[in-house]
Amino acid sequence: MNQNYSPAPLDDPADEDASRAASRADSGTERAAERGGERDPFLTAMGDRVRLLRARRGMTRKTLATETGLSERHLANLESGVGNASVLVLRQIAATLNCSLAEVIGDETTASAEWLLIRELLQGRDQAALQRARVALAEMFAQAPRDPHRKDRIALIGLRGAGKSTFGRMLAQERKVPFVELTRVIEQLAGCPPSEIHSLYGASAYRRYEHRALEAVIQEHERAVIASPGGLVSESGTFNALLSHCFTVWLQATPEEHMRRVVAQGDLRPMSGNKEAMDDLKRILAGRSELYGRADMTFDTSEKTLADAYLQLRDRLAARLAAESPDDARVS
Repeated sequence: MNQNYSPAPLDDPADEDASRAASRADSGTERAAERGGERDPFLTAMGDRVRLLRARRGMTRKTLATETGLSERHLANLESGVGNASVLVLRQIAATLNCSLAEVIGDETTASAEWLLIRELLQGRDQAALQRARVALAEMFAQAPRDPHRKDRIALIGLRGAGKSTFGRMLAQERKVPFVELTRVIEQLAGCPPSEIHSLYGASAYRRYEHRALEAVIQEHERAVIASPGGLVSESGTFNALLSHCFTVWLQATPEEHMRRVVAQGDLRPMSGNKEAMDDLKRILAGRSELYGRADMTFDTSEKTLADAYLQLRDRLAARLAAESPDDARVS
């Protein structure tokens, strides 16, 4: 990629007062959780939602505890349905997970009669029908015209070890277009590696750089192959922008294959100090599968040689792009 992206400062400071207040509320919440042995259905369901939201973002409980200022034990109580957290604590968790408080507490589709009617229309529909409904709504409420270059930008999504960089370079070379690793653009904009963004500024800062990086790449390149970070799909605004401006391909693999490939690349971090690394990976994949499933196309790279997988991916992609007209709705 020819263009260098200048470092850009963030203008959205963290709410330190809320973090300190949430920490003060933490100890009292833990004591209340310890006294109650019976699980309340509402608290159990809320704990499940927090765990799912955390898994989608690829955050460990320890990371969430660090960024919210809460203890791991309190978060464990909350996720298991025995932690009766205060509103302030829940607000801090929602801010860190970049979602609404309503999404943590419960189902916002009960908020009005219109929501209920819409929910009834969608109740029991399969994934294909829900996707058609989502595309129709997106087009109905779109504030900008459909990107005429969407099919010329191929974006690869999926967990680490799926082959996004490897297949991305091969596709870009054959299509004679630039290959862009979004993580590298994030690093250029921030002036430091993503790991330092997380450690110095937190996950929210990283997500803002991620969105800015995608905007910059879309603006610069009408044609490209883009390898996206695995957790990009968990941020609805950024992922919707990717879906709107790029033809997306979910590169799938089994959890075992993901882990094997990452370790084979010499990266032992997934196994370092974490005996439950495979369970964590499976939870992340399960939490994100529905989001990855929004891609225009899916391709399983498991149990294939590199050459065979690439040829199959190339041929399927060419067929899908040829079959899709500018006005076609996307179907996985």
